[in-house]
Amino acid sequence: MRRKRFTFALICTLCSSMWLSTVHAEKVSDFEMQTSATESANSTFTVTLKGKDIQDLYAYEAKFNFDPKVLEIVKAETKIKGFSVSPIVKNNEITIAHTKIGNVNGEKGNLDIATITFKAKRAGTTAVKWTALKVLDRNLKDQEFTPNQSSTFTKIFSDIVSHWAKQDIMEMVTKGIVEGMDADSFAPNNNITRAQFAALIARALDLTEGSGGNPFTDVKSGVWYEDTVKKAYAAGIISGLSKTKFAPEKSITREEMTTMLMRAKAYASGVKVDSMASDSTTTFKDDSKISPWAKASVGFALKSGLMKGRTQTTFAPKESATRAESATVIKRLLNSK
Repeated sequence: MRRKRFTFALICTLCSSMWLSTVHAEKVSDFEMQTSATESANSTFTVTLKGKDIQDLYAYEAKFNFDPKVLEIVKAETKIKGFSVSPIVKNNEITIAHTKIGNVNGEKGNLDIATITFKAKRAGTTAVKWTALKVLDRNLKDQEFTPNQSSTFTKIFSDIVSHWAKQDIMEMVTKGIVEGMDADSFAPNNNITRAQFAALIARALDLTEGSGGNPFTDVKSGVWYEDTVKKAYAAGIISGLSKTKFAPEKSITREEMTTMLMRAKAYASGVKVDSMASDSTTTFKDDSKISPWAKASVGFALKSGLMKGRTQTTFAPKESATRAESATVIKRLLNSK
Protein backbone atom coordinates (compact mmCIF):
# COMPACT_ATOMS: atom_id res chain seq x y z
CA MET A 1 0.00 0.00 0.00
CA ARG A 2 2.81 2.36 0.85
CA ARG A 3 4.43 1.83 -2.57
CA LYS A 4 1.10 2.50 -4.38
CA ARG A 5 0.66 5.76 -2.47
CA PHE A 6 4.20 6.71 -3.38
CA THR A 7 3.54 6.02 -7.10
CA PHE A 8 0.41 8.16 -7.11
CA ALA A 9 2.21 11.01 -5.35
CA LEU A 10 5.12 10.78 -7.78
CA ILE A 11 2.88 11.01 -10.86
CA CYS A 12 1.10 14.03 -9.39
CA THR A 13 4.48 15.62 -8.71
CA LEU A 14 5.68 15.04 -12.26
CA CYS A 15 2.57 16.62 -13.78
CA SER A 16 2.58 19.69 -11.55
CA SER A 17 4.66 22.80 -12.01
CA MET A 18 6.17 22.52 -8.54
CA TRP A 19 9.58 20.93 -8.58
CA LEU A 20 11.40 19.20 -5.78
CA SER A 21 14.73 20.73 -4.77
CA THR A 22 16.89 20.74 -7.90
CA VAL A 23 20.43 19.55 -8.31
CA HIS A 24 21.66 20.98 -11.60
CA ALA A 25 23.48 18.57 -13.87
CA GLU A 26 26.80 19.49 -15.32
CA LYS A 27 26.69 17.44 -18.54
CA VAL A 28 23.89 18.48 -20.85
CA SER A 29 25.45 16.24 -23.52
CA ASP A 30 24.27 13.18 -21.57
CA PHE A 31 20.93 13.67 -23.34
CA GLU A 32 20.11 14.23 -26.98
CA MET A 33 17.11 14.37 -29.30
CA GLN A 34 17.05 12.65 -32.68
CA THR A 35 14.52 12.99 -35.49
CA SER A 36 13.35 10.14 -37.69
CA ALA A 37 13.44 12.37 -40.79
CA THR A 38 14.19 16.01 -41.54
CA GLU A 39 12.20 16.02 -44.78
CA SER A 40 9.45 13.78 -46.09
CA ALA A 41 6.24 13.72 -48.09
CA ASN A 42 4.85 11.68 -45.19
CA SER A 43 3.02 13.80 -42.62
CA THR A 44 4.28 11.94 -39.55
CA PHE A 45 7.70 11.93 -37.94
CA THR A 46 9.16 11.06 -34.55
CA VAL A 47 11.59 12.58 -32.13
CA THR A 48 13.45 10.24 -29.79
CA LEU A 49 14.98 11.32 -26.49
CA LYS A 50 18.19 9.44 -25.83
CA GLY A 51 20.20 9.16 -22.63
CA LYS A 52 23.87 8.29 -22.35
CA ASP A 53 25.58 6.81 -19.28
CA ILE A 54 22.39 6.98 -17.22
CA GLN A 55 23.00 5.97 -13.61
CA ASP A 56 19.54 5.64 -12.05
CA LEU A 57 16.46 6.77 -13.99
CA TYR A 58 13.26 5.92 -12.09
CA ALA A 59 10.98 8.66 -13.49
CA TYR A 60 11.14 11.61 -15.85
CA GLU A 61 9.23 14.64 -17.09
CA ALA A 62 10.09 16.33 -20.41
CA LYS A 63 8.81 19.56 -21.95
CA PHE A 64 8.85 20.72 -25.57
CA ASN A 65 7.86 23.80 -27.55
CA PHE A 66 6.12 23.44 -30.91
CA ASP A 67 3.77 25.30 -33.24
CA PRO A 68 0.24 23.92 -32.74
CA LYS A 69 -0.89 25.55 -35.99
CA VAL A 70 1.50 23.32 -37.90
CA LEU A 71 1.95 20.23 -35.73
CA GLU A 72 -0.17 17.95 -33.61
CA ILE A 73 1.07 15.25 -31.25
CA VAL A 74 -0.06 11.73 -32.09
CA LYS A 75 1.41 9.74 -29.21
CA ALA A 76 4.31 9.39 -26.78
CA GLU A 77 5.86 6.00 -26.04
CA THR A 78 8.65 4.53 -23.94
CA LYS A 79 10.21 1.09 -23.59
CA ILE A 80 10.76 1.67 -19.89
CA LYS A 81 8.30 -0.39 -17.84
CA GLY A 82 5.89 1.54 -15.64
CA PHE A 83 3.13 4.12 -16.03
CA SER A 84 3.04 6.99 -18.53
CA VAL A 85 0.96 10.13 -18.27
CA SER A 86 -0.83 11.04 -21.50
CA PRO A 87 0.84 14.01 -23.24
CA ILE A 88 -0.37 17.31 -21.83
CA VAL A 89 -0.66 20.09 -24.43
CA LYS A 90 -1.05 23.69 -23.31
CA ASN A 91 -0.70 26.46 -25.87
CA ASN A 92 2.62 25.75 -27.59
CA GLU A 93 4.07 23.44 -24.92
CA ILE A 94 3.92 19.66 -24.58
CA THR A 95 4.65 17.80 -21.33
CA ILE A 96 5.23 14.06 -21.13
CA ALA A 97 5.93 12.05 -17.97
CA HIS A 98 6.67 8.46 -16.97
CA THR A 99 7.51 6.57 -13.78
CA LYS A 100 8.50 3.04 -12.91
CA ILE A 101 6.32 1.30 -10.35
CA GLY A 102 7.31 -0.58 -7.22
CA ASN A 103 10.49 -1.10 -5.29
CA VAL A 104 12.73 -1.47 -8.34
CA ASN A 105 15.98 0.01 -9.52
CA GLY A 106 16.12 2.83 -12.03
CA GLU A 107 17.34 2.40 -15.60
CA LYS A 108 21.08 2.49 -16.33
CA GLY A 109 23.37 2.83 -19.32
CA ASN A 110 22.51 4.11 -22.80
CA LEU A 111 18.81 4.05 -23.58
CA ASP A 112 15.92 5.58 -25.47
CA ILE A 113 13.95 7.51 -22.88
CA ALA A 114 10.89 8.28 -25.00
CA THR A 115 9.67 8.52 -28.58
CA ILE A 116 7.09 11.15 -29.54
CA THR A 117 5.18 10.96 -32.82
CA PHE A 118 4.04 14.19 -34.48
CA LYS A 119 1.86 14.86 -37.51
CA ALA A 120 2.34 17.87 -39.76
CA LYS A 121 -0.98 19.52 -40.56
CA ARG A 122 0.34 21.18 -43.69
CA ALA A 123 3.40 21.46 -45.87
CA GLY A 124 6.31 23.57 -44.68
CA THR A 125 9.17 23.57 -42.19
CA THR A 126 8.61 23.53 -38.46
CA ALA A 127 10.63 22.82 -35.33
CA VAL A 128 10.29 20.93 -32.07
CA LYS A 129 12.44 22.29 -29.22
CA TRP A 130 13.30 20.21 -26.15
CA THR A 131 13.28 22.82 -23.41
CA ALA A 132 13.38 20.92 -20.10
CA LEU A 133 14.01 17.49 -18.59
CA LYS A 134 13.56 16.45 -14.99
CA VAL A 135 14.69 13.00 -13.86
CA LEU A 136 14.26 11.23 -10.51
CA ASP A 137 16.19 8.25 -9.19
CA ARG A 138 14.71 5.47 -7.04
CA ASN A 139 15.39 7.54 -3.90
CA LEU A 140 13.45 10.52 -5.33
CA LYS A 141 16.58 12.57 -5.77
CA ASP A 142 15.95 14.82 -8.75
CA GLN A 143 18.00 16.53 -11.42
CA GLU A 144 16.89 19.21 -13.84
CA PHE A 145 18.39 19.65 -17.31
CA THR A 146 17.91 22.38 -19.90
CA PRO A 147 18.72 20.65 -23.22
CA ASN A 148 17.68 23.52 -25.54
CA GLN A 149 17.90 21.16 -28.49
CA SER A 150 15.80 21.62 -31.62
CA SER A 151 14.84 19.33 -34.46
CA THR A 152 13.31 20.60 -37.69
CA PHE A 153 11.01 18.75 -40.04
CA THR A 154 9.84 19.72 -43.49
CA LYS A 155 6.72 18.18 -44.94
CA ILE A 156 7.04 18.43 -48.69
CA PHE A 157 4.37 17.94 -51.32
CA SER A 158 4.37 14.45 -52.80
CA ASP A 159 4.52 15.80 -56.37
CA ILE A 160 7.70 17.86 -55.92
CA VAL A 161 9.97 15.24 -54.32
CA SER A 162 12.24 15.14 -57.38
CA HIS A 163 11.27 18.47 -58.90
CA TRP A 164 13.97 21.00 -59.81
CA ALA A 165 12.17 23.76 -57.89
CA LYS A 166 11.55 21.78 -54.69
CA GLN A 167 13.75 23.91 -52.41
CA ASP A 168 12.40 27.20 -53.76
CA ILE A 169 8.80 26.02 -53.49
CA MET A 170 9.19 24.81 -49.90
CA GLU A 171 10.98 27.98 -48.82
CA MET A 172 8.13 30.10 -50.16
CA VAL A 173 5.54 27.75 -48.62
CA THR A 174 7.20 28.01 -45.21
CA LYS A 175 7.15 31.80 -45.49
CA GLY A 176 3.44 31.69 -46.27
CA ILE A 177 3.78 33.23 -49.74
CA VAL A 178 2.75 30.28 -51.89
CA GLU A 179 0.30 27.50 -51.11
CA GLY A 180 -0.36 23.98 -52.31
CA MET A 181 -3.40 22.84 -54.21
CA ASP A 182 -4.17 20.78 -51.11
CA ALA A 183 -2.25 19.36 -48.14
CA ASP A 184 -0.32 16.86 -50.26
CA SER A 185 0.08 18.32 -53.75
CA PHE A 186 1.48 21.50 -55.25
CA ALA A 187 0.95 20.89 -58.99
CA PRO A 188 4.31 22.52 -59.90
CA ASN A 189 3.85 22.23 -63.67
CA ASN A 190 0.35 23.71 -63.77
CA ASN A 191 -0.03 27.17 -65.24
CA ILE A 192 -0.50 30.16 -62.94
CA THR A 193 -3.00 32.91 -63.71
CA ARG A 194 -2.41 36.63 -63.81
CA ALA A 195 -4.45 37.12 -60.64
CA GLN A 196 -2.62 34.33 -58.81
CA PHE A 197 0.80 35.76 -59.67
CA ALA A 198 -0.32 39.24 -58.61
CA ALA A 199 -1.36 37.69 -55.29
CA LEU A 200 2.12 36.18 -54.79
CA ILE A 201 3.75 39.56 -55.38
CA ALA A 202 1.31 41.26 -53.02
CA ARG A 203 2.17 38.77 -50.26
CA ALA A 204 5.91 38.88 -50.93
CA LEU A 205 6.03 42.67 -50.77
CA ASP A 206 3.37 42.91 -48.06
CA LEU A 207 1.46 45.46 -50.12
CA THR A 208 -0.96 47.67 -48.22
CA GLU A 209 -4.32 48.91 -49.41
CA GLY A 210 -3.96 51.41 -52.18
CA SER A 211 -5.97 54.51 -52.86
CA GLY A 212 -8.20 54.77 -55.89
CA GLY A 213 -10.69 52.42 -57.44
CA ASN A 214 -10.53 49.36 -59.60
CA PRO A 215 -10.34 50.30 -63.30
CA PHE A 216 -10.88 46.74 -64.56
CA THR A 217 -14.42 45.76 -65.42
CA ASP A 218 -13.53 42.05 -65.36
CA VAL A 219 -12.42 42.21 -61.72
CA LYS A 220 -15.81 41.94 -60.08
CA SER A 221 -16.63 43.07 -56.57
CA GLY A 222 -16.31 40.25 -54.04
CA VAL A 223 -14.02 37.91 -55.99
CA TRP A 224 -11.03 36.58 -54.03
CA TYR A 225 -8.49 38.58 -56.05
CA GLU A 226 -10.28 41.95 -55.93
CA ASP A 227 -8.16 43.38 -53.09
CA THR A 228 -4.99 41.89 -54.53
CA VAL A 229 -5.55 43.54 -57.90
CA LYS A 230 -6.32 46.88 -56.26
CA LYS A 231 -3.12 46.74 -54.18
CA ALA A 232 -0.89 45.72 -57.07
CA TYR A 233 -2.45 48.29 -59.40
CA ALA A 234 -2.04 51.09 -56.86
CA ALA A 235 1.62 50.10 -56.42
CA GLY A 236 2.17 50.31 -60.18
CA ILE A 237 3.04 46.62 -60.45
CA ILE A 238 0.27 45.45 -62.75
CA SER A 239 -1.47 46.80 -65.80
CA GLY A 240 -4.29 45.42 -67.87
CA LEU A 241 -4.41 43.95 -71.31
CA SER A 242 -6.36 47.15 -72.01
CA LYS A 243 -7.45 50.08 -69.88
CA THR A 244 -10.47 48.17 -68.61
CA LYS A 245 -9.51 44.52 -68.96
CA PHE A 246 -7.11 42.72 -66.61
CA ALA A 247 -7.90 39.09 -67.62
CA PRO A 248 -7.41 37.74 -64.08
CA GLU A 249 -8.13 34.11 -64.97
CA LYS A 250 -5.86 34.06 -68.01
CA SER A 251 -2.61 32.10 -67.62
CA ILE A 252 0.23 34.56 -67.30
CA THR A 253 2.92 34.41 -69.98
CA ARG A 254 6.60 34.46 -69.13
CA GLU A 255 7.05 37.92 -70.63
CA GLU A 256 4.07 39.24 -68.63
CA MET A 257 5.57 37.70 -65.48
CA THR A 258 8.88 39.37 -66.28
CA THR A 259 7.24 42.78 -66.60
CA MET A 260 5.45 42.41 -63.25
CA LEU A 261 8.73 41.33 -61.65
CA MET A 262 10.62 44.40 -62.86
CA ARG A 263 7.87 46.69 -61.58
CA ALA A 264 7.82 44.83 -58.25
CA LYS A 265 11.59 45.24 -57.99
CA ALA A 266 11.24 48.97 -58.69
CA TYR A 267 8.54 49.27 -56.03
CA ALA A 268 10.63 47.40 -53.46
CA SER A 269 13.69 49.53 -54.26
CA GLY A 270 11.77 52.79 -54.19
CA VAL A 271 12.82 53.80 -57.70
CA LYS A 272 11.05 54.44 -60.99
CA VAL A 273 10.74 51.60 -63.46
CA ASP A 274 12.31 53.65 -66.23
CA SER A 275 15.53 53.98 -64.25
CA MET A 276 15.89 50.19 -64.20
CA ALA A 277 15.74 49.70 -67.96
CA SER A 278 18.49 47.48 -69.30
CA ASP A 279 19.91 46.41 -72.62
CA SER A 280 17.06 44.65 -74.41
CA THR A 281 19.38 42.51 -76.50
CA THR A 282 19.34 38.79 -75.71
CA THR A 283 21.03 35.77 -77.23
CA PHE A 284 18.00 33.51 -77.24
CA LYS A 285 16.91 31.92 -80.49
CA ASP A 286 13.36 33.13 -79.89
CA ASP A 287 14.37 36.72 -79.14
CA SER A 288 12.19 37.94 -82.02
CA LYS A 289 9.10 36.54 -80.26
CA ILE A 290 9.53 38.85 -77.26
CA SER A 291 6.95 41.66 -77.51
CA PRO A 292 8.44 45.16 -77.94
CA TRP A 293 6.81 46.34 -74.68
CA ALA A 294 8.53 43.48 -72.79
CA LYS A 295 12.04 43.84 -74.25
CA ALA A 296 13.40 46.12 -71.53
CA SER A 297 11.83 44.04 -68.75
CA VAL A 298 13.30 40.83 -70.10
CA GLY A 299 16.72 42.44 -70.46
CA PHE A 300 16.62 43.73 -66.88
CA ALA A 301 15.28 40.48 -65.44
CA LEU A 302 17.96 38.43 -67.16
CA LYS A 303 20.77 40.76 -66.17
CA SER A 304 19.62 40.96 -62.53
CA GLY A 305 19.02 37.23 -62.25
CA LEU A 306 15.29 37.50 -61.58
CA MET A 307 14.54 35.40 -64.65
CA LYS A 308 16.36 32.81 -66.71
CA GLY A 309 15.61 31.17 -70.01
CA ARG A 310 13.30 28.18 -70.06
CA THR A 311 16.19 26.41 -71.75
CA GLN A 312 19.74 27.52 -72.48
CA THR A 313 18.72 28.71 -75.93
CA THR A 314 15.08 29.80 -75.52
CA PHE A 315 13.25 32.28 -73.33
CA ALA A 316 9.72 31.18 -74.33
CA PRO A 317 8.14 34.64 -73.86
CA LYS A 318 4.66 33.67 -75.07
CA GLU A 319 4.46 30.38 -73.17
CA SER A 320 2.51 30.19 -69.92
CA ALA A 321 4.49 30.40 -66.68
CA THR A 322 4.16 27.51 -64.23
CA ARG A 323 3.50 27.44 -60.51
CA ALA A 324 7.05 26.19 -59.94
CA GLU A 325 8.54 29.07 -61.96
CA SER A 326 6.43 31.57 -60.03
CA ALA A 327 7.72 30.32 -56.67
CA THR A 328 11.30 30.49 -57.92
CA VAL A 329 11.12 34.03 -59.27
CA ILE A 330 9.37 35.28 -56.12
CA LYS A 331 12.21 33.84 -54.06
CA ARG A 332 14.72 35.64 -56.28
CA LEU A 333 12.75 38.86 -55.91
CA LEU A 334 12.85 38.61 -52.11
CA ASN A 335 16.56 37.78 -52.10
CA SER A 336 17.30 40.77 -54.32
CA LYS A 337 15.65 43.30 -51.98
